[in-house]
Amino acid sequence: MNYITDFVNFLRATKNLTDKTLAAYASDLNQFFAFEKSPLAPDICAFIAHLHGALGLKDTSVRRKIITLKLFYSYMCERDRIASSPFAKLKFRFRQERRLPKTLAVSDVSKLLGCFDDPVAAPTPFARATAVRDAALIDLLISTGIRIGEAAAITLNDIVASDRTVLIHGKGRKQRLIYISSAVTWNRLTTLAKERRRDGGVHLFVNRYGAPISVHGIEHIYKKYAKKARLATHSTPHYLRHTFATNLLANGADLRSVQEILGHASVATTQIYTEVTTLRKKQVLNKFNYRNKL
Repeated sequence: MNYITDFVNFLRATKNLTDKTLAAYASDLNQFFAFEKSPLAPDICAFIAHLHGALGLKDTSVRRKIITLKLFYSYMCERDRIASSPFAKLKFRFRQERRLPKTLAVSDVSKLLGCFDDPVAAPTPFARATAVRDAALIDLLISTGIRIGEAAAITLNDIVASDRTVLIHGKGRKQRLIYISSAVTWNRLTTLAKERRRDGGVHLFVNRYGAPISVHGIEHIYKKYAKKARLATHSTPHYLRHTFATNLLANGADLRSVQEILGHASVATTQIYTEVTTLRKKQVLNKFNYRNKL
């Protein structure tokens, strides 16, 4: 009997989870079933030791897999397929590792934006179309701090021209409206949207074949322009989200507003960006405060 398929179908029917989340649950369980020869009477501790030891996974990854297994065995109990959950008498403790978000310097962001010359000067129509798309994409990530998966999902119907906003489809099927405050960003976005509508498109960002752009496609585009801008440090497009949030807080935005703009479920997730701004303030004061030399 395929317990994993049954469990995933149960989650799909009752939890309204995204396909990406369901795939993560299935992946965790497939890994567990490959290790555990007796899934109805498992040795959970041996599996956890395997994750830590042989695979060297971080605590955050191990914790996620434990959550998957707890849900699975709770489901098995409810279906009377096992008498009790193997987690009934088990407790796991993990070190709370809090990593500060990695950001780009504002000067590096300026270098990225400087990569986009006048698309009219592109040598071919394809090169011009690519330049228009890339300029709108990178500028949108910089100006709004949205996730790259959210950018990939934007359709032409999500653009509300009258309010200069874009409807963002976030994690957990949650939607939010993002206002485009930069006139340059909005102009690039609407220029691309006009061309996509003329082509009869649905999605705003597409690849060379006209299909919706993938997350990996956006990462590839960012890598191209990061190289072109000669950024000194290695970075990913997610750095733009961290940079956006950090600078909002550093410039005086309140925590609750930043939480809503980023689409965080909890303000605790947003809170970590305040630590980054404090760190930068310390660096500035240590380097530039005249009192240090008196």
